Amino acid sequence: MTDQAVDTSGPAKAPGTEEPSGAAPPRFFGRERELKALRADIERAGLDTLAGRKAPRARVLLIAGRPGSGRSALAEELAGALTGTDAAGAAASATGALPWAVPGTGSGDYPDGVLRVGLTDPGGERVPTERSAGEILGLLGVAVPPGADQDELSEMVREALAVRRLVLMLDDAADAEQVDPLLPENPDCLVLATATGPLTGIPDVRPCTLGGLEKGAAVRLLARAIGQVRITVDPRTAEALAEECGGQPAALALVGGLLAAHPMASVADVAGQLHELPDSGEQPIGARPLARVFRLVHDSLPQAAARILRLLALAPAGLADAHTASALAGCSVSAARSTLDDFVKLGLLRTDGAAHPQYAVPGCLAPMLLALLEDRDRPGEIQLARARMLERTVRRLQACRAVAEPEGSTARRKLAGLPRSLRFPSAEEAGAWLRVRQPALLASARLAVADGELDTLTRRLVAALVRALAAHRGTEEAAPELYGLHGLVLDVALRRELPREQAAALLNLADLDARTGRTREALTRYRAALDAGKAAKDLYATGRAMESVGGAYEELGDYHRAADWYGRALSQRLTQGERADEARLYGRLGAVHTYAGRYGDALRNWRAAASGHRRLGDPAAQARALSEAARAQEYAGRPHDSLQTCREAVELARRAGDVRLQAALQLRLADTLDRLGDPAAAGLHRGAADRLLGEEAPAYEIRSASTEK
Repeated sequence: MTDQAVDTSGPAKAPGTEEPSGAAPPRFFGRERELKALRADIERAGLDTLAGRKAPRARVLLIAGRPGSGRSALAEELAGALTGTDAAGAAASATGALPWAVPGTGSGDYPDGVLRVGLTDPGGERVPTERSAGEILGLLGVAVPPGADQDELSEMVREALAVRRLVLMLDDAADAEQVDPLLPENPDCLVLATATGPLTGIPDVRPCTLGGLEKGAAVRLLARAIGQVRITVDPRTAEALAEECGGQPAALALVGGLLAAHPMASVADVAGQLHELPDSGEQPIGARPLARVFRLVHDSLPQAAARILRLLALAPAGLADAHTASALAGCSVSAARSTLDDFVKLGLLRTDGAAHPQYAVPGCLAPMLLALLEDRDRPGEIQLARARMLERTVRRLQACRAVAEPEGSTARRKLAGLPRSLRFPSAEEAGAWLRVRQPALLASARLAVADGELDTLTRRLVAALVRALAAHRGTEEAAPELYGLHGLVLDVALRRELPREQAAALLNLADLDARTGRTREALTRYRAALDAGKAAKDLYATGRAMESVGGAYEELGDYHRAADWYGRALSQRLTQGERADEARLYGRLGAVHTYAGRYGDALRNWRAAASGHRRLGDPAAQARALSEAARAQEYAGRPHDSLQTCREAVELARRAGDVRLQAALQLRLADTLDRLGDPAAAGLHRGAADRLLGEEAPAYEIRSASTEK
């Protein structure tokens, strides 16, 4: 959750406030004393140094203050100064709690730049450590294994940061337990943490506590928004207004935006209105100035705009685009975009300034928006708005996926029936939208599952998101996100007692576990999927689960159990007459029998696999099965039979026109002939393989379930 910063570039300039030619407006005001203290703290000898020990970890600097105090902006300003980069500029162009990175200049104490992640969601929920660690690894370009737990990811973060010299900014930490697993064990890195209070539990950390801005800086911040002229005509009132705002940068930015939007209003008028607003006794004293300013700005809005603003409390991760706002409010996309741009000018939102911009609610305003929404809008209207938002998101995801499909496909035909505003002009633009909106889309799925009131829409949302990610990024690249989404599907399926969906989710999760080497975890999930498939009377799920259980046992080297489970899956396929699956399972049985040294059983199954592929009219697959049968014969001490079977396979590969397979089989024949003591014939077959592929071509290896381990 990012505070509204001292660095505020949101509000539009009022007439007469243009900067002198060639002068860039300052983005940061005041805090000279705090910056000096933080710099001194970097150089301060730590407890380890005083004890004569080398510091084992990065130095941690803590900036403590209430949301809206400018703590994030101070951290960004310090990070930029330490690295020689424009970290504050990166923050201004970022939105919400999104992580960002600024590359280093290659020189100075921290040549690798700045990384920033948020540790609290806009709704106030703690970000799980595994998600924060995954975001850091993503910024560093390190692939995140799907399903990795907190300990594994924390260790990966430490390894990645051990060879770097950078500033790691951990924004809005709830407590030390969030920060500690992310700390680099590298004293050449620096950690800047922001929090509301002290981080008890992290040694040798002295918080730099923020109050309000000093009077001069607060007035300069106001002048940046409304122009120096309106300050000069009544400087005392400007100082009084800054005092009413408690010197809080977020409150000053909001009141400056309000004054900029009403050029005929005087500073005295607004200061008087603010002074007359009562405080809420439920809020801490330090939070009251921002709450009063926010209420003043909200109440100054037209009724329709105020409603849209309140509904933005429902935006996932505090991130919205014009379509999100349009769906929430039930208005046109163009009207929503215009309203959002007005909110940016008022300082109520931040935006990334892209061609299709994304907007973020500042973290310090999110709780007040939600409280206002619950106070002034009926629960039924809020739920309807949430349903409209989810439905719009589903349709956008469907359009995003469809545009990546081939021309003439069913998905492309359905795409033509969608309203033009929902469609994407090209697959490239759809992919770019998906990349930018991915954090909000993932947050939307998490929030919808946690809410539990719209599970039908939630299931459609997750399914659409899975398909869109797979279409644009591929299942391998998107595996970490897909793992989390399959977990959400499982949560809903368990809550709603939907065994078919349980089985599907468990199979998907187990496949990802198996792919990343967590075979025993995969085995547990495959068995659970089998139980769910049986409960749903889903023959596909049960067959798939039994085969996968066999595959897990095969990976674990338990070939007896693997053969048993493959046999069960084969029996089910035989009753259903699924010939392609039968042929594949005969091959898998042949493979495990070969590994176990049961060559007679292996040969029978490979022969059955070859017969199945022959009935299917697939000579190349038949040739591969016969090649494996020849391997089993050779292992069984029947080299002449192996030679004959391999020749049959060569002829089938020739008929199939598979040149590389022919060459591989010729090489296998040559090896067998060498073992039979006929090097001349072996040489002829090697020459045939060379002619097929060319002497420079790499040898082709037959890869199937039976490839030797």
